[in-house]
Amino acid sequence: MTPSVIETFTALLFAHVLADFVFQTRAMMHLRRSAPMTVLHGAIVLVSAQATTGQVAAPELLALAAAHIAIDTVKTMGGFDRIVGFSADQAAHLATLGAVSLYAPTLWKTGFYAAHDWALPLMALAAGLIVTITAGQHAVGLLMRPHGARVRNNGLRDGGRLIGMLERGLIFLLIGLGQPLGVGFLVGAKSILRFGTATRDQRTAEYVIIGTLASFGWAITASYATQALLSALPRLEIMPHLP
Repeated sequence: MTPSVIETFTALLFAHVLADFVFQTRAMMHLRRSAPMTVLHGAIVLVSAQATTGQVAAPELLALAAAHIAIDTVKTMGGFDRIVGFSADQAAHLATLGAVSLYAPTLWKTGFYAAHDWALPLMALAAGLIVTITAGQHAVGLLMRPHGARVRNNGLRDGGRLIGMLERGLIFLLIGLGQPLGVGFLVGAKSILRFGTATRDQRTAEYVIIGTLASFGWAITASYATQALLSALPRLEIMPHLP
C-alpha cells in the first residue's frame, strides 16, 4: 500500500471506531431495527468520516456511509447477533474502509488536516485503544453470552466487565511500551486472584478460563495490529528535537 492509502485508511478507521463503539449508545443498538435510528447511525458515520479526514463534500464518504448502513441492515435483519455475526459485520466494514482508501487515497492529503501528519498516529492510537477496550468488551460479551446463565455470579455489579476493560487496557499499554513480558505477569496475577473462585466448581472454572483467554487474545491481537499500523505512519514526536 502507498503512504496515501494508509493515511486515508487510518483516518477512516478512527471514524468507524468512533461511530460504532463510542457514539453508538445502547439505546441506539436496541432500536437498530427502526428506520430513523438506522439513518441517525448512518449520519453519525458520515459526520465522523468528514471530521477525521477533513473533507466535507467528498462523495466517497457518502458512499461509505451508505455501505455502512447496508451492512448493518443485513446484520440486523438476518438476526446475526452472535460473535460470528459481529466478526463478519466488522470484517465487512473494514473491507469497505479499505476499498474507499484504495479508490480515493488522497482524501487525507486533500483534507483540512493535510499539514498535520502528527494527527495520524494519534488517531491510530486512539482507534487501537477503543478497539482493544470497548470493542473487545462487546466481542467477549457476545462470546460468553450463551454460558452466562449457567454460572453463578455473586460478585460486584459489572465487576467482570470492569476487570476485563482494565486488563485489556494494561495489555495495550504494556505492548505499546515494548514490554510484552509484562502480559505474562498479568496473566499470572489474574490466575492467582481468580484461583479461589475458579476452584469451587468446574463450570465457573471453565467460564473464567474461556473469558480470560478470549479477553487476553483480543487485547494482544488488537495491540499488535495497532503497532503495525503505527509503524507505517509518520512518527509521533512527543518532544521537539533539541539543538
